[in-house]
Amino acid sequence: MAKLYFYYSAMNAGKSTTLLQSCYNYQERGMQTLLFSPFIDHRFNRPVVYSRIGLMQDAVGYNDSFDFFRFVKNKSEEIDHLKCILIDEAHFLKKEQVKQLTWITTELNIPVLCYGLRSDFKGEAFEGSQYLLIWAEELIEIKTICHCGRKATMNLRIDQNGQSVEEGAQIQIGGNESYISTCMLHFRESNKTFNQLESGQDCAETSI
Repeated sequence: MAKLYFYYSAMNAGKSTTLLQSCYNYQERGMQTLLFSPFIDHRFNRPVVYSRIGLMQDAVGYNDSFDFFRFVKNKSEEIDHLKCILIDEAHFLKKEQVKQLTWITTELNIPVLCYGLRSDFKGEAFEGSQYLLIWAEELIEIKTICHCGRKATMNLRIDQNGQSVEEGAQIQIGGNESYISTCMLHFRESNKTFNQLESGQDCAETSI
């Protein structure tokens, strides 16, 4: 039985490199794949899966209303030996689209490999990541490190001066010039908004 996989990490951990390697492994064995990349990332003027080490491959673009199940079902009737679906920047998916991916695995028996971030620069979940964490049958962490050497789990947005950005839209396309990966300690030290307790009251002062 095919499964839905979610490969998650902080920024700059090599998600796209891992995706392209997986795609190559399938194709090397004569198995066809479909790659998907969000239209919202228009740095290359066309949908591509791009790795920081210079690897690139064309992909099918998707937006918020894209129907993955319908598209893959139609393609599976056209493409012989279609054996894997790979989705880059999967945190941009909508809840309904993640549900469609579960249909691909259960109805079409084609594995789906999703690669994305777990949280945004405010420490909040992306919609796509939230439901992938719930519905994916296999969760795989791709690890990277903070500048201090600890495992990086958070994504810090920075401005042109390298200072932490704490407000703004959840989605802002960028690379090393806009984001750095940090451990929780350095995320808290840099993002003062995240560091504030919502209650505004010290736990020791709370009466029982």
